[in-house]
Amino acid sequence: MDFTFSEEQRAAAEAAAGVFADVAPDGVPSPADTTGAVADDFDRALWARLADADLLSLLLDEAYGGAGLDAVALCLVLRESAKVLARVPLLESSAAAAAVQAYGGEELRSALLTRAGRGDLVLTVAAHGRTGHDPAELAVTARRDGDRWLLDGIQTAVPWAHNADLVVVPAHTADTDADRTVLALVAPDREGVVLAEQISTTGERLGELRLESVPVARVDVIDADGAWEWLRDLLTAGTCALALGLGTAVLRMTGEYTSKREQFGFPVATFQAVAVQAADRYIDLRAMEATLWQAAWRIASGAPGALPAAADLAVAKIWASEGARRVVQTAQHLHGGFGADTEYPLHRYHAWAKHLELSLGPAAAHEEALGDLLAAHPLG
Repeated sequence: MDFTFSEEQRAAAEAAAGVFADVAPDGVPSPADTTGAVADDFDRALWARLADADLLSLLLDEAYGGAGLDAVALCLVLRESAKVLARVPLLESSAAAAAVQAYGGEELRSALLTRAGRGDLVLTVAAHGRTGHDPAELAVTARRDGDRWLLDGIQTAVPWAHNADLVVVPAHTADTDADRTVLALVAPDREGVVLAEQISTTGERLGELRLESVPVARVDVIDADGAWEWLRDLLTAGTCALALGLGTAVLRMTGEYTSKREQFGFPVATFQAVAVQAADRYIDLRAMEATLWQAAWRIASGAPGALPAAADLAVAKIWASEGARRVVQTAQHLHGGFGADTEYPLHRYHAWAKHLELSLGPAAAHEEALGDLLAAHPLG
């Protein structure tokens, strides 16, 4: 395996770093300042800058105004976004558009993709199921009704649901195709949709999406085999990239603080106990990095392996969940009381890390999934 990034991938990461250079993490709305949502909308100004830099269309083909890049490039950009806690639906909208391109019909692609790449159309994905612990595709049923589909069920913790134009909803068919999963694109203000507010640990608004016989035109439903699994894998890799970016920023912040903070006339970074803890977290980040690029490479290349790509995704998410949690906890410990100061950005990173740890399943859920894959595909 060669994890050397291509010139195009490096260019995407550099463009992202330039866009996010003006974002101040200590200016990100803090969940400590309110009991409700920290804001009614995502950062539209930053969204516009991402569109101007062609970073919303990375995965789209040239026919739709995109760069035709892959999951690795998207993860590089997401890593940069998490370093500054960028409040934009970059992962969800990019992944949803990529799924439409890969599996949707020509009419759907023509209607959505160019607009999504320009940032004029915001997409999100309902990926957490009814409770956050059950498979998302089993939380909603889809049944045919003439030339349309009808959806019934509940999806919880849908990111940016109150601000997105369309939500991609996985659903299992309730007719003769009982074991199939389809992806339906649903407008939050559609007839039969009830959207309730939920609040993340980050303070951002999530949505509980209730669907009661919601009609969806056939053209707005993707019923190709493997579409949901591919989209879920891309979302998982992107979540791991966000965790890596966040952890990288936190460890750098911790290194800078402990190098300046003195006790007994010496910087605390020179104390063995501090250095050992920081070194352990550095190892966590390197493991998060290696497993992320392995998983993203499997998605991008489609390369076969001893285990399905889902196994690499499970390993990456285990490291992302556990590693991000350990990094922010150690950072909080080494910062002492200063880390809890609401005028200092560390507590924001802590809140975002908890959200990423649990998004698309905590480490334990992916350990169970990995065990099932190992049982189904014995090695040697």
